Amino acid sequence: MNIDRLVFAFAGCFILLSVLLSIYHNQNWLWFTGFVGLNLFQAAFTGFCPLAKILKAVGVAPGEAFK
Repeated sequence: MNIDRLVFAFAGCFILLSVLLSIYHNQNWLWFTGFVGLNLFQAAFTGFCPLAKILKAVGVAPGEAFK
């Protein structure tokens, strides 16, 4: 699995988890959902993603989007 797929997988899991936490625990978890979405949005334009940098440092194979 490459960095691109892992970034999408992490983002999807974090969004799903934060939505479930907002339903069953506290609505303030939706701020985390917004943060993840905003980070994905800015990464689409700038190519900068903190998670991609971490995964690259760990040695995960690069993909096409985050080089």
